[in-house]
Amino acid sequence: MSELKICVIGGGSTYTPELIEGFIEKRDELPVSTIVLMDIDENRLRVVGGLTGRMLRAAGVGIELKLTTRRREALAGADYVITQIRVGGLACRIQDEKIPLQFGVVGQETTGPGGFAKALRTIPVLLDIAHDIAEVAPGARLINFTNPSGIITEALLKYSEVPTIGLCNSPFGFQQGIARQLGVSPERIQLDYVGLNHLSWIRGVKLDGEDVFDRVLAGAIARAAAGELPFSPQLLKTLGMLPSYYLNYYYNHDQVLDEQRRAEKTRGEEVQEIEASLLKLYADPNLEHKPQLLEKRGGAYYSTVAVAVINAIHHDAGEVHIVNTRNDGALPDLPSPCVVELPAVINKGGAQAVPVAPMPPAIRGLTQAVKAYEELTVLAAVKGDEQAALQALLAHPLVPSFAVAQRLWTAIKEANRAYLPQFVT
Repeated sequence: MSELKICVIGGGSTYTPELIEGFIEKRDELPVSTIVLMDIDENRLRVVGGLTGRMLRAAGVGIELKLTTRRREALAGADYVITQIRVGGLACRIQDEKIPLQFGVVGQETTGPGGFAKALRTIPVLLDIAHDIAEVAPGARLINFTNPSGIITEALLKYSEVPTIGLCNSPFGFQQGIARQLGVSPERIQLDYVGLNHLSWIRGVKLDGEDVFDRVLAGAIARAAAGELPFSPQLLKTLGMLPSYYLNYYYNHDQVLDEQRRAEKTRGEEVQEIEASLLKLYADPNLEHKPQLLEKRGGAYYSTVAVAVINAIHHDAGEVHIVNTRNDGALPDLPSPCVVELPAVINKGGAQAVPVAPMPPAIRGLTQAVKAYEELTVLAAVKGDEQAALQALLAHPLVPSFAVAQRLWTAIKEANRAYLPQFVT
């Protein structure tokens, strides 16, 4: 069995120990010989790399760890490349959260104008990475966790030749939650899951092939009545489906906007504090495992998802995982070339979306509107097309008018000037 080289771009991320833990746990199935962590922040790389090195040594798995700030050196000869970068760092995330609030729009790092700004900064960098992969690791597969994952994956599949799968931990979190509700292992659950990254619904649930959706929906309605979900029981009954958490920004927009305006800190500012604490913990030379505090950072099941998909590709397993991949007609309501988040068969050929039933009207219009926004955002980012940028904001369901779209674009372009050279004339 051939030994694998894994390259992690953005290896200084505080998520990296979670990823390393996943490779340690799967060492008997997945023959990883080398993991290279690459990051432009040398200090973070040193701290995070120090902890991951101690984790690997403590586990005794014989995986070699390399750290570098040189991207092409890191990529050379890689079998799998995992991207988990944040262009502009948390400072830009906080900015993405605050700018929309000035115009009466929810401020969130992947949804709405905040996600738009992040995509514009990030897409050119990911395409540069893909260009390097094509030159120095032509056989590698790209596993993208960089947000907004669906939009980034669409840009990569449309404008590069590197085979790419976009991942998010949310679908597996859904599956885990339903499995806990039913008191079974997640592997026994099959989801009728449909939509886009951070805009998805569960329309059906099977347990060992038996339809249990009514039971699952009833449980969710009860939890909503107890205040354990961000959605009301009435909304869940009206939809007859389970919406992903990120639909809170659409279905409860005014409430969320009010909460954000009254909050002392944005989520990005909270994360900034958590990351500072995590890096202090990581720097402890006696720490040999990921600390519990990492759970507050978010990203649960991150390693489970990444390693499971890589394992399925390597072993040509034909397993079904929910990923971001090209539609290719699987969801008839959306263009074939676009990227969707659907169950997909994962094997040596990559990811092939499983055909699903058309969307009901209750969710079809919103999904089509957001997909139009995503397509325009990719076009704007790649071509530096200001008209497409304005059209993207105007198409987004959370942007209330053309006047607001204009002011948002002016503010976003000015705040991100250093990261948007494609729009400099």
